[in-house]
Amino acid sequence: MTVPQTFPLEPTPIHVPDEVLDDLRTRLALTRPPVDEGNEDWSYGVPGSSVRELIAYWRTGYDWRKAESALNRYEHYEVSVAGVPVHFLRKPGRGPRPIPLILTHGWPWTFWHWSKVIDPLADPAAFGGDPADAFDVIVPSLPGFGFPGPLTGFPDVNFWKVADLWHLLMTRTLDYDKYAAGGCDIGALVSSQLGHKYADELYGIHIGSGLPLDFFNGPRAWDFARNRPLTDDQSPDARARTVELDRRFASHVAVHMLDGATLAHALSDSPAGLLAWLLERWNAWSDNGGDLASVFSKDDLLTHATIYWVNNSIATSMRYYANANRHPWTPAHDRTPVVQAPVGVTLMTYENPPGIHTADERIEAFKRGPQSTWFHHVNVNAHDHGGHFIPWENPEAWVNDLGRTFHDRRQASAQDST
Repeated sequence: MTVPQTFPLEPTPIHVPDEVLDDLRTRLALTRPPVDEGNEDWSYGVPGSSVRELIAYWRTGYDWRKAESALNRYEHYEVSVAGVPVHFLRKPGRGPRPIPLILTHGWPWTFWHWSKVIDPLADPAAFGGDPADAFDVIVPSLPGFGFPGPLTGFPDVNFWKVADLWHLLMTRTLDYDKYAAGGCDIGALVSSQLGHKYADELYGIHIGSGLPLDFFNGPRAWDFARNRPLTDDQSPDARARTVELDRRFASHVAVHMLDGATLAHALSDSPAGLLAWLLERWNAWSDNGGDLASVFSKDDLLTHATIYWVNNSIATSMRYYANANRHPWTPAHDRTPVVQAPVGVTLMTYENPPGIHTADERIEAFKRGPQSTWFHHVNVNAHDHGGHFIPWENPEAWVNDLGRTFHDRRQASAQDST
């Protein structure tokens, strides 16, 4: 394996111009709220009171420069990969033989949702781990999700096209012979595509879901329930869970896939609108027990929202859904399993399907279900704490699970190279 002794790029620290932040505050001051009676329980969507509170803090209390300083504790880089501008964060590994690891986020994530796991993965000894398990951590922003700015010239961007970009980034731009990949949400699909198409050049992948690569294929891909009706022979528990999951995801998938550009006109013009759309997902998808502040502080929420706002990235971030359907995934080979690289999986019971209740049941359901046949899975885990934003909500679980996935892989590779 080739690990560059001197990193081949010069860092580009993040800096948002003052005029962009001034414009944000001006727009926040001019917010016109909707009428929103009888919605304190979130049953109609995000309550006006919740948005107003965050808007006031965003305008007068939130300190982007403080957040920017925290981001810049790490090395940031901007490169062009096949003509596409790419931003990534890097934390060099500290250990006898760090292996490269690229971590890919999803929606409505930013690259900063990985911030709690970067240091433990790069320097495990500082957190009570084995330095032999260190990674050279690369955390890119999905193109069109944030830095280095608005994405143009790539209108058909989707997860499997990003996988090709990431492979070029790791093997050409950064000159790694072999690398590991991890991801959640859209990032899990990107990582799975890497493990499918480029298996021989990966140690393996670790993902936060077991979605098949053809998840967005087909004429009704926007229907989260896959047109499955509620039937009388289903248990009340299973019926209730189906309704709950539809409530959580159906409008999101359908709007992003069918009407994202229309919505983007409002969200690109109004920071209040953008915040509300993101906030609903951060609240509904996190395992917060009714207390969002237990997962995301106000500053956390607004750092992620500001990354979307200052880069005017909401339109291209939503475009991933429609383009995954308009440009369907097709296999690069006909070997089985489809994802031939070794695969580790971390699952959360908060996202259990109907009829599944415990972590052990979730593991068995995955292993016995049709999704598992897509993967050469070597390490399947489930946890009771945490929701959709796994490395943010339960970073220890992610670090430990991922470490187990690659522990034997890196040892085998070291023996092969001697």
